Amino acid sequence: MISKNIINSYILKNNNKIKINSKDIKKNDIFLALQGSKYHGNRFISDSIKRGAKYCITDKIPRGKRNINNLLIVESVFMYLIDLSKIKRSLFKGKVIGITGSAGKTTLKETLFFFLNKKYKTSASIKSYNNILGVLITILNLDINSKYAIFELGTNNFGEIQNLVSLVKPSQIFITNIQPTHLETFKSKKNISEEKSDIFKKKYNENARILYLFCTNPAEIHLHKIAKREKLINIIKFGSSNSDYYIKKIKKIKNFYQIQLYVNKKIIIINCNEKVIYRINNLLFVIAFFLQNRINIDIILKNFNKLMPVSGRGKILHLKLKNHKIKFIDESYNANPDTMKQSIKYLADLKDTKYNKIIILGNMNELGEFKNKFHLEVLKFLEKYRFYKVILCGNLFKSALNNLSNSKNRFIYKEKSKQLFDYVNNNIHNNAILMVKCSNSTEVNKFAKKFIHTKIVRS
Repeated sequence: MISKNIINSYILKNNNKIKINSKDIKKNDIFLALQGSKYHGNRFISDSIKRGAKYCITDKIPRGKRNINNLLIVESVFMYLIDLSKIKRSLFKGKVIGITGSAGKTTLKETLFFFLNKKYKTSASIKSYNNILGVLITILNLDINSKYAIFELGTNNFGEIQNLVSLVKPSQIFITNIQPTHLETFKSKKNISEEKSDIFKKKYNENARILYLFCTNPAEIHLHKIAKREKLINIIKFGSSNSDYYIKKIKKIKNFYQIQLYVNKKIIIINCNEKVIYRINNLLFVIAFFLQNRINIDIILKNFNKLMPVSGRGKILHLKLKNHKIKFIDESYNANPDTMKQSIKYLADLKDTKYNKIIILGNMNELGEFKNKFHLEVLKFLEKYRFYKVILCGNLFKSALNNLSNSKNRFIYKEKSKQLFDYVNNNIHNNAILMVKCSNSTEVNKFAKKFIHTKIVRS
């Protein structure tokens, strides 16, 4: 077996070496053999070594592999990661940014990284690594020579943010929004705001200095009150007309949108190819960050139209289905009532008469006792607009559809992802814009993954 000190030194001196999936292993990476829902990671140690892993770490002695030279056996992989992450975090002298919120954490992280990385060495979490394991891996994969490090902090239960922030210790904090998510646990948006507020409370994060806060609903206003009590150096508000930053006006001009941004008592005008409100709000967040950190915002103004949406969060794919052109808008990563309505309105507002608009909606998860109310509310909102077809999938939307009276849209219901796939495959007879919106691990989410990977794709 390898010495713990050797592996510790290797992790502290290098970056992006730790992987939890053997298929992601590249030469000189480190494979963490973790207990999964079905298998222990020890099953994949041999595969990771074949793929080039320099070291493997486990807390369970593998059968017949005790004497592997590059294997470290620890009492608990999880505790090992915590202890080492505290050391690496203490070595990092750059600026640390923490992002939380009910929705939009990953898209904001990718947006901020896109612009910062054009001028400065920047580290950021990959994918949606925002739970305890993801945060630990992000710290240990950190390039300690970076000027900026960006972390996502997620929660679906009380007390999780305080545990994460005690590890990350960000000085600049973004809270994207407070929306109805994980209500099975939190019960109300006010409780969500209480949980999120731990990210800037001094008793959990003594480094907190600047808060960038979207502030438009009562729960977000409650957060603002908590932040004022904490006496942060600066609290910057977004969203409403009495905020420091907000969208002042949007005007359609031929094939683009002219957007007026209110930026700290000044007006900035940008021209966008699309009117996607949450992406524009992300630009406002990033502009504010640049100004606070005395970075020239020309980097943003010259490059924002080059920023591509994240997979599952609005990415547009151009597909071919039986010689018909399909614009596939992939919003399949996650959903709550607010983001569901945003997506519906976005599709309705698209001005493209050459394409039939079809929207596919899947269940919104973790809404607790309000689940039936929220699904019916979404359908009633959808009825404000007209679509060529509305395809629903999932028991919650089935129940909502049964309670919807005098519907004006053409609704189609499919129980399973296979039925949905077969229907779409056999019933698209014209060029179409097809949008999917759903929570993760739903039948529509499964459909989206399969549909994308079995069609001719040009992103």
